[in-house]
Amino acid sequence: MSSPRPGMAGATRTCPHCKTTILESAAVCPACRHHLRFDEASLAAARTAQTVVPLKVEGSVRHPADGGPWEYSVVMSIRNDRGEEVTRQVVGVGAMQPGEQRTFTLSVEMFPRQGGRGPRR
Repeated sequence: MSSPRPGMAGATRTCPHCKTTILESAAVCPACRHHLRFDEASLAAARTAQTVVPLKVEGSVRHPADGGPWEYSVVMSIRNDRGEEVTRQVVGVGAMQPGEQRTFTLSVEMFPRQGGRGPRR
């Protein structure tokens, strides 16, 4: 997969706060939620952006009270329309003691691109 050039839809940059790769058009980092731009145009666009959440999945895992600790890895993968894996990342790891519970939530947030050029064809 080729990376879109700066200014194009899908172009990325690194959040200066948490170092996560984010969309270049983001006014707020979706990972650490720090504001990245404070000019009026960006704030107005962020306020009026129509965010749609077409996918949200939440589930819990409870470790049985008997037995030893469990370890877990949260793995996320994204595939394109041809079924090819575009990216695969370990989002988090941890351990659970007997009787503990963890809740995991995955959401996909989509919004219209404000300005800039569309993707290359």
